[in-house]
Amino acid sequence: MASATATYGQKESSDQNFDYMFKILIIGNSSVGKTSFLFRYADDSFTPAFVSTVGIDFKVKTIYRNDKRIKLQIWDTAGQERYRTITTAYYRGAMGFILMYDITNEDSFTAVQDWCTFERLVDIICEKMSDSLDAGDPAVTGAKQGPQLTEQPAPPHQDCAC
Repeated sequence: MASATATYGQKESSDQNFDYMFKILIIGNSSVGKTSFLFRYADDSFTPAFVSTVGIDFKVKTIYRNDKRIKLQIWDTAGQERYRTITTAYYRGAMGFILMYDITNEDSFTAVQDWCTFERLVDIICEKMSDSLDAGDPAVTGAKQGPQLTEQPAPPHQDCAC
C-alpha cells in the first residue's frame, strides 16, 4: 500500500475520499479478455475459466497520481450483440473507453472499428488494447495493425497479457 505522500501508487478501493473520479468502460467483442483485464488490474487476480459477463459489471480502484487520490470506476461490458442496448445505456457519463480485442481473433480485431465509430460520436478519450499475448496461438493480426486500426487521430494502443 502506498503512503499518502507518494506521487505514484495505489490504495484500498474502499477508500471513500478522493480528489477525482473517472468512469471508464472496457468495451469489445465477447471473449476478448475484458473481464480478465479488469480482475488483473483491479484485484491482481486471474481466473482461467471463462465466464461470460451478463449485461455489465464494475470494479472500483483508487490510485494516486501527483499527490491526488483518483477513484476509477471501471465498467466491464458484455460483448455479445444481444446485450448491446443494455450496455450502451451505461456509456452516459463515461470519461474514457478501453477498446479491447483479441490478437488471435480477427473478427474481434475488425469489430473494433465499429466500437471506434461510437467513440467518435461521443468524443471521449479512448485507448485500444490487444489481449492474448500470452496465448499459445499465433496472432492473426499483425503487430503493426493494432496501432493503425483507426483513422487519424487514432487512440493510443497498448498490448497486454492477463
